[in-house]
Amino acid sequence: MTEDERATAQALICDRLIDGLSLREICRGDDVPSKKTVCQWLADDETFRLRYAVAREMQADALVDEILEISDDGTNDWTQRRGKDGEDVTALDAEHVQRSRLRVDSRKWIAARLAPKKYGDASLLKLGDPDGRKLEGMDNTQMAAWLASLAASINQSQGD
Repeated sequence: MTEDERATAQALICDRLIDGLSLREICRGDDVPSKKTVCQWLADDETFRLRYAVAREMQADALVDEILEISDDGTNDWTQRRGKDGEDVTALDAEHVQRSRLRVDSRKWIAARLAPKKYGDASLLKLGDPDGRKLEGMDNTQMAAWLASLAASINQSQGD
């Protein structure tokens, strides 16, 4: 693949991410390389890695737009069927409503992880420990240690 072809493929990948497509879905196309190749580019190419990160953040906006569309679309929430007496009955299609809820919840979860400062739980982002350290940015090991010390101090204060 030439440098121009690679640059074109990388731009296409970022554009499709911004449109809300998953990397897996994008890499199924014939006009982009495999997911393995894209991951290798991300490891080796800092410029692409930065463009990709921005595209992922912008993808969160596309997911939020989809949430609004799904939430506002009630066209299949109700269904017509025959009742026991032979009359037409309008009934809630609970399966469709639950599926829509799942679609919304999935997009909320992903958007919160792609752009946590914008779509994450604000109360979690503002938490800090008593020493004034921000919890945001802690890795799992640091967070576990902080939670353990917090639990120990709570247990100690309850024992007093």
